[in-house]
Amino acid sequence: MRLRAMAKINLGLDVQRKREDGYHDVRMIMQTIQMYDVLEMEKSSVPGIVLTTNFPYLPTDSKNLVWKAAELLMQEFGITEGLTIDLQKFIPVAAGMAGGSADAAAAMVGVNRLFDLKLSEKELMDRAVRIGADVPYCVMRGTALAEGIGELLTPLAPLPLCWILIGKPDVSVSTKTAYENLRLGEIKTHPLIDEQISALDRGDLYALTKRMENVFEPGIEKQYPIVREIREFMEAHGAVKAMMSGSGPTVFGIFDTEAKGQAAAEALRESHLAKVVFLTVPYNRREKGLMSL
Repeated sequence: MRLRAMAKINLGLDVQRKREDGYHDVRMIMQTIQMYDVLEMEKSSVPGIVLTTNFPYLPTDSKNLVWKAAELLMQEFGITEGLTIDLQKFIPVAAGMAGGSADAAAAMVGVNRLFDLKLSEKELMDRAVRIGADVPYCVMRGTALAEGIGELLTPLAPLPLCWILIGKPDVSVSTKTAYENLRLGEIKTHPLIDEQISALDRGDLYALTKRMENVFEPGIEKQYPIVREIREFMEAHGAVKAMMSGSGPTVFGIFDTEAKGQAAAEALRESHLAKVVFLTVPYNRREKGLMSL
């Protein structure tokens, strides 16, 4: 079985408070994009999980979320057969695009299908939160409001057709670093998430992008000025709006025509500001079957 593990961007990201358990309450609009890793999964007669990947620095044991996700279901359902997984990564690592969570979600979907566990999407999502806060969303995909620590999900109207330019600089940012750079008490304005939801309901791309905001962005741009440079470069080259995704450092720009997006992508490549440059489109949850290849 071959599965697509799709990346995400955040169209709006607000952190509301730190909880007593150490986590933070967030309010975010999540959007799946058609940039993906590929998992090849196969049953094996040899018990256990064997994981390989094209990134030599990634762990291939229980430290990898793919391994953890597969093991979670195999242990729960007493699966004694073995499993081999080959992970081909294209989504940048530590980029604010939920690549690891997407891989874990695809692994859970794959185990569910390969071993005919007959778990519903909701049943998979209920288990996925044990792996990570973004994993339930990566099982569901599409356009969604994420609340709580990110696990409380409400499907939203799809993002109108647009072209999304991804630009990741040659730096990596952990979620821990992003929170260390965030001063909750100093946030003067919070993203207008409800107004973004209304814009989605109306199919108004311009009203939506006008309100795009990420509370992590100022702190990360202060530490890594290259993030601001890429954002400003995209807007100078035709993006309706550009913003950092998640905890960064990846920047994405929204373009209202493919021609503008392609021209900006070429200019960004020539600028050498970004290590990864990729032009893509949104994934609509109504498109079924795209997790499989």
